[in-house]
Parts: sequence; structure tokens; C-alpha cells
Amino acid sequence: MNRRISFILALCVLILHIACTRNGKRDHSLLANEKAQTSPARADTNEVATTEDQLSLKEEFDRFIERFSKDEHFQLQRIKFPISVIVPDTGDQGMAPKEESIGKYEWEQLDLTYDSTYLSRPYDQYYQVVRFRDDTAVVEIRGINNGIYADYYFSRINDEWYLVTLYEASF
Repeated sequence: MNRRISFILALCVLILHIACTRNGKRDHSLLANEKAQTSPARADTNEVATTEDQLSLKEEFDRFIERFSKDEHFQLQRIKFPISVIVPDTGDQGMAPKEESIGKYEWEQLDLTYDSTYLSRPYDQYYQVVRFRDDTAVVEIRGINNGIYADYYFSRINDEWYLVTLYEASF
């Protein structure tokens, strides 16, 4: 358990470091895509089709994440091992980010199920958002005044979702 906490802590610090060094720069096409997901569909049929496609993709991903989180065997099948992870270097005083690789036998089951009560619990409050872009999804977990910070990157490969990398900078 202590190893897991250290790993999560290191990964959160790494994510925070990278987020800060990016200086708030974001891909404008990603921002446009996020606005399209949250804004209502207009009368333009292309936008309606895109919104319907996004809703279908979201529903499919939601079902996938639920099974991914609950079924350990399924989870192991849907991770591209060895998986590359970016975590804080706990041996470095500044906890600079470093890339590591996790093999199938070192993997600890991940639970990405979420409900809104996580925002109001007394400790370890956080919120979770899923961002879609083309055939990728990023599950973003952000703590509220507690250092939790993680991104899990999923890609659709042959019409199936796979976890392909993760970025953990919690501290």
C-alpha cells in the first residue's frame, strides 16, 4: 500500500510540474472540440451529426470504463503493456518528471469509476472529467486542494478502447 501511495504521489507531482511548465498553453483545436462537446447542437446537419457521434462515443466509452474498472482480467487485456508512465522522480529534490515502464505483473488494478460524492467527501476530494478527441479519450482527475492530479490516456484501436499511457503527478 505504501508503494502505491508513493507512486501516486510521485505521479501527481510530475503532472503538476508538466502542467506548470506548459504555462497554460493548450491546443486550440482541443479547446474547439471541448466547446463543441458542451455547446448545444445547431441547425447545421454536420454539427448535429458530430454531436450524435460524440454522444455515441461517450456512451461507448462510459460502458468500457465501467467494465475496465470492475473486471481485473478485462483491464489487463485492455492495457498496452509494457505501459509508459510519467511520474515524479522521488529521488530528485525537485521531483522532476521521469518516464517509467510498468509491466503486466507490476500493474495494480485501476478504478476510474466516479460519482459526484467525491466532490463533497471530507478527505481526498476530487473531480473527474473525460475529454474526447478523434479516437482518443483522456480521463483527467483533479484534486481539490490536496495534490491529486492524474491523466489516463485511452485510444481506440480496431474499434476497442485501450489504456496506452498515463501521467501521474499527485503529491
